Formats: sequence, C-alpha cells, structure tokens
Amino acid sequence: MTEELTQLYSQVISLLGEDVEREGLKDTPKRTAKAMQFLTQGYQQSLEAVVNGAVFSSENDEMVIVKDIELYSLCEHHILPFIGKCHIGYLPNGQVLGLSKFARIVDMYARRLQIQENLTREIAQAVQEVTGAKGVAVIIEAQHMCMMMRGVEKQNSWMQSSVMLGAFRNSQNTRQEFLQLLQR
Repeated sequence: MTEELTQLYSQVISLLGEDVEREGLKDTPKRTAKAMQFLTQGYQQSLEAVVNGAVFSSENDEMVIVKDIELYSLCEHHILPFIGKCHIGYLPNGQVLGLSKFARIVDMYARRLQIQENLTREIAQAVQEVTGAKGVAVIIEAQHMCMMMRGVEKQNSWMQSSVMLGAFRNSQNTRQEFLQLLQR
C-alpha cells in the first residue's frame, strides 16, 4: 500500500504544479504516504485489541473522570487536521477500565477520517461497550484546520461536542456533577 500511495502523492504534487524531482520534494511522496498511513491507523485496530483485557472488577460505583486526553484527527471533508482534547466520565457497574485504555480508545477512533460529532459518539459507545457502565459522558473540544486555514479562516474558533449515555443522559444531577468536576 505504501508504494501505491507514494505514486498517488507524486501525481498530486505534480498536478499542483511542483517538480517532484527537485531536492526538497524528492522523498515527499513517500514520507506523505507513510504519514497518512500513521494518521489513519485506527482502521487497522479493533476495540478488543486496544482494550486488551484491561477491564477489572471493582466495587466502586462513583463517577470516574479522565480529563484532557489529547487528540489529533483528520476531517473527513477536507482531510485537514482537527486537534483538541477529550474528557470522559463514567459510572462503573462492577468493572473499571485500565486508565491508559481511555487514551488508546480515543486514538483508535481519532486516527480515522472523522467528523467530531461521530468521534464523540464512537468513544462514548466504546467505553459503554467494554465497561458495561451505568452511564458514560464524553466531551470533545477541538480546533479545526479546515475552518482556520481555508474557508472562513477563523483562527480562534473551537468546536465542542458531547454525548451522554445512560445515567448521564437520564439524570440532570449526574450530568451536572460531571460538568462541574470538569471545571476544576
């Protein structure tokens, strides 16, 4: 696949009016192909492999929050980056997830061509699926290069998206506790 992508990127660069043989661009098609494979590696990952059995029994039934998980993704409309952070809260129901697995789940779904709204939902559903939690909340805040570098060129805009499942959706108090704890 790398060779095919390299050839395609060489064609794109040529069509843009550049000389792919000039010194600064000689290896760019291959580097770009490898970068794109890395940036979309989420397609080659599964939730089961990412979690890798790191779900543990626990009597804790109080809210657990993991804040400020960095994320980098590519907008499916322009294939430009969006960059931000993800906050995840859940109410355990006899099982907790290993801490690093939250970041791995975020990365797996972020490393696909995405829109932020779908990314938020996929992360929430994945945490719900692997933990069987009473509720899951996910908020993503991100800046989108497709809005900053082109189009309306608004440099200071941020998009926020949220998905609330189970108790976070059904209980205003639970949702409010989560939102208040994020402010700390």
